[in-house]
Amino acid sequence: MYSLPDRHRHLLSDLHSLLPHTYKDTKLDTKSSNNYNTALNALADLHSCNYVFFLEARKHGQDLYLWLAKAPNGPTIKFGVTNVHTMGELGFGGNCLKGGRGIVVFDKSFDDEIAGNEHKALLREMLRGVFCVPSKGIRGMKPFVDRVTGIYGLDGKIWIRIYEVREAVDKENAVKSGGTDISLVEVGPRLVLTPVVILEGSFGGPVIYENKQFVSPNQLRSEARIRSAGKYARRVGSMEDHVIKKKALGLNTGTKRKISSLDDSLLFG
Repeated sequence: MYSLPDRHRHLLSDLHSLLPHTYKDTKLDTKSSNNYNTALNALADLHSCNYVFFLEARKHGQDLYLWLAKAPNGPTIKFGVTNVHTMGELGFGGNCLKGGRGIVVFDKSFDDEIAGNEHKALLREMLRGVFCVPSKGIRGMKPFVDRVTGIYGLDGKIWIRIYEVREAVDKENAVKSGGTDISLVEVGPRLVLTPVVILEGSFGGPVIYENKQFVSPNQLRSEARIRSAGKYARRVGSMEDHVIKKKALGLNTGTKRKISSLDDSLLFG
C-alpha cells in the first residue's frame, strides 16, 4: 500500500507510461503563489505541448485535484480526483507495450444535448485531446493499437478505465475462418473525476461553468468533526441531566447505606 503522496506520484507515472506523447516535468513549487498561469504555460511552450495535465495535492495529500488546460489560450477544467488506484496496487494481468497507441471510447452520456449538460461536449474534447495519441510525429511511438481507454459518465462523475486488447488464436477455427478471439483485460490505473469549474482561459479567466453540487473533501471532513463533537456534547449533557434528576429524587448513590440490625445480610448471612 502507498501513502497518499506516493499514490499520486505513481498515478502520474502510470499515465505517463501509457501515453507516449506526454512529457513529465519536475514538481512545481506552489508555496510562494497559487498562480499557475505563467509557470505551466511556459513549460507547455518549452515542450511544444498543446495540453497541460496538472495534478494538485492539498491538505498534505488528502485532497487531489486535476487541472486540464489547453495551452496557451484555454479553456481550463478543474476536476476533483477520487478513488485512485495505481497499476501496482491493482495487480491486473494486462500488460501493454510501452509506446503503443490506444483507442479512446466515450459512452452515450457525453452525447446528451439536454439543457444543463452542454459542458459535456467540452469535457469530451478536452479528454480526447489528452488520451488520443497523434497519428505521427511522436518519438518512440509504435505503429500498433494494443489498448482501449474507456471514459464513462455516471452520477455527475467521469470514470476512467484502461484495458489491454488481447488476441488469442482459435486453433480449431483458424484454418476455416482464420478468426481470433479478442478480449479486453484491465490494466489500470483507475480514477474518478468530478468536474468542479471550467475557466475560459488557460489557468485563469472568467468562469463559464461551475458545478453547484460539488462539495470539497475539506468541507466534508469539517462537517464530520462537527457531528462528532455534537455527539460528545449531547452525551455529556445527558449524563449531567441524569445526575441532576437523581439528586432531585433523593437517589444519591454516592453515600453508603447504613446497615440495621434487621438487615437481611445479618439475619441470613
